[in-house]
Amino acid sequence: MIFLYSNFSITNMTLVIIQARMDSTRLPGKVMMKIREKPLLYYVINQIRGSRFKPNIIVATTNLSNDDIIASFSESQNVEIFRGSENDVLDRFYQCTKKFNGNTIVRICADSPFIDYNLIDECFTKFEESNIDYLSNTIIKHGDTWKEDQNGYPLGTSVEVFSFRTLEKAWDESINKFEREHVTEYITKHPEKFRLGFISNSEDLSSYRIVVDFQKDFDLTQKIIGGLPPDSRYTISQVISFLKKFECI
Repeated sequence: MIFLYSNFSITNMTLVIIQARMDSTRLPGKVMMKIREKPLLYYVINQIRGSRFKPNIIVATTNLSNDDIIASFSESQNVEIFRGSENDVLDRFYQCTKKFNGNTIVRICADSPFIDYNLIDECFTKFEESNIDYLSNTIIKHGDTWKEDQNGYPLGTSVEVFSFRTLEKAWDESINKFEREHVTEYITKHPEKFRLGFISNSEDLSSYRIVVDFQKDFDLTQKIIGGLPPDSRYTISQVISFLKKFECI
């Protein structure tokens, strides 16, 4: 991967919002499952803090009582917390962005303990330089058609960047339940309404899975974090090198 930086910088008007809840369908409570005595959410936050832009991080969770533990932990890490709708996640993001006066949003999922801070920086920089509404490493354009694609990145390294104006338009126009549950679904499915952009990895690492959806994913994450230097931040290259070395595929 090649990272090119300009003079752009993330300000307090830019929010990195981590989407988190305890009632995940496939592995309930995963965000607070511990590795080296620290919950998975800690590693997501710590990775983001490696960004050269020092972004304003917010954890967006639900109003449900079982998500109190997420709110308490986030506050203990000096991270802002927002609590909103359980199922209308689009509204949760919209209300969160309004509360914190966000101008640009970087969306990260809490099941991504190896989210690469360099990748966040690259996505944000290209977004700012490109005069577009939305950018991600999980969509691609083939001819006149946009579709989902890992673009050579491992599963679990998704970064999305979009403007508040874009989020507000999606929030205002989306009426489909699935689109309300998935923050950017309306945006990516309506390229006629939004200017979309993407980045691709120079090496195809899409066969690797470093997301935590199932118990086996968590077990693998334990092996990786247990085998890498403690209290560190990890790049995609470091994680993949570890997996190749120990054949943890």
